Amino acid sequence: MPTPISTSAAPSPAGTYSQGVVHGGVVYLAGQGPFDADGQRVGETFADQVRQTFRNLQAVAEAAGTSLEHTVRYGVYLRSLDDFEELNEVAKEFLPQPFPARTTIPVELRGFDVEIDAIVALPS
Repeated sequence: MPTPISTSAAPSPAGTYSQGVVHGGVVYLAGQGPFDADGQRVGETFADQVRQTFRNLQAVAEAAGTSLEHTVRYGVYLRSLDDFEELNEVAKEFLPQPFPARTTIPVELRGFDVEIDAIVALPS
């Protein structure tokens, strides 16, 4: 049975979804953006927005008993593919090698530049 994960260290869901769900030894992390736990947008630069987004994912992963070090796949949604290289540099701060699989998609985001979701293994 899927088990929902929730933490006050990341923004509350803005709709009918959980921050994360554990099932079959894996944590499925819902998309996070550059928002603090109160839902206020943070980050003046693109890199700042990416860091906050990864910090939110990390908070939910930790609430599930794992960390981003165990990420097997993540999806990135960018307002502009012009930010692709900077994304790669910041991601190295949060994701160790070997890097997880990734999909990057340009999308229309309103008022922020990045959203990221992830699939993270639970440690054995």
